[in-house]
Amino acid sequence: MQHLRDQDAIIPLPRGNLPKVCSVVLAVITTVALGVMSSERLFGWAALAILTMTFGPLLHGLCLLSEEMLHHLNTRHRCRVLHVASACGLWGKTLLAAVVAGLVLYLTRHTLPHKNQHWELLFLTPVVYTLLKSLGILGPSEVEVSDICEGRKMNVAHGLAWSFYLGYLQLVLPRLEDAIAKFRATHLSSIHPHQTPLWSRGSKKLLILIPLDSNIPDKLEDEDNNIYFYDNLPNNEMNRAGIRGRVYKHSVYRVHDEKGKVYDCAMEYATPLLTLYRMSQERSAGFGEPERRQQVLLFYRTLQDILDQSLECRNRYRLILLTDECKDDPHSLSKTILRHLEQQEKEEFCLHPPLNQELVQPFQNATSGNKEWHRAEPMSREPTLMISLEKPQPLREPTENTDSWFRET
Repeated sequence: MQHLRDQDAIIPLPRGNLPKVCSVVLAVITTVALGVMSSERLFGWAALAILTMTFGPLLHGLCLLSEEMLHHLNTRHRCRVLHVASACGLWGKTLLAAVVAGLVLYLTRHTLPHKNQHWELLFLTPVVYTLLKSLGILGPSEVEVSDICEGRKMNVAHGLAWSFYLGYLQLVLPRLEDAIAKFRATHLSSIHPHQTPLWSRGSKKLLILIPLDSNIPDKLEDEDNNIYFYDNLPNNEMNRAGIRGRVYKHSVYRVHDEKGKVYDCAMEYATPLLTLYRMSQERSAGFGEPERRQQVLLFYRTLQDILDQSLECRNRYRLILLTDECKDDPHSLSKTILRHLEQQEKEEFCLHPPLNQELVQPFQNATSGNKEWHRAEPMSREPTLMISLEKPQPLREPTENTDSWFRET
């Protein structure tokens, strides 16, 4: 299963709080160092630094406010002035930090040297910050933008994963077991006696293929000649979005291994990946190959998280990420599928042991001649209720034996 562990290694994990921890540690070290050097000026310096840093975003927010109020108040904000101020960063934590820092600076102003000089720096720094911010020099890095988009679920992959789940998987996966049962019942007579029985091996879950390059063929057998299309499962018809009797279907494939064994499974590609592939082919989308690869990985992780929390879809699916490591192998697709099927067989175990399973007594009485005691008994048996016909006896009270003890002594 080394290949499957390597597959998990390329899935990006959610970003943690390490930058926050580093910043807190750096702030504590700096504060302690300044406190040792001059403890009476520490609060004044801290207030001055906070006020200087918060004035910059507030001043830049005023510049953004002018654009929003003049051109986008009605179309983007529906004439909600408070919403505009909040969207421009003129409300919330930044404003609260500036007010608190200004109050502390006013109370500790007598501890700062050169009282007239720090006010010049206080007004000059926000103006320079606003200029650099507007020119894009102090803009957010790619990591910050990615963290914001992932944290607020703003990526293309998040929308595609939720659309795939709510518009398709949540509707069809709860009906998958019934569809497979009907399929086996109707196709049982069509199997030749010398052929492998239908679904004797394989998986009764829906195998969802997610290629990393998002290049999806129309037919699986075109990718690997060890995969054969067998038939379609019974159609699922339901009224959806004004469409009467909309049809949802799954295809059944037979996968052959190197020894000739046949594995049956319902299998398909994740169709939203076609959107990612087409977007990377359009210049107007501004969506290159590196961005597409990253979105495919985020799609896989997001869809896995959604399905793990879905009670309707639990134990009815399996996501298979197809990497581009073995593209030269013409049977790479079937080998990957067989590896996942093998892992699934190892993960599943029988909850109900056979009734004829026997438990051998671990101990044998060498002096006893009763052979019935050594007879193996079934491990599980039907519970029986044993009723005694004797009258209940009272509990025995403790008896004192102090007299006998004194006689012995």
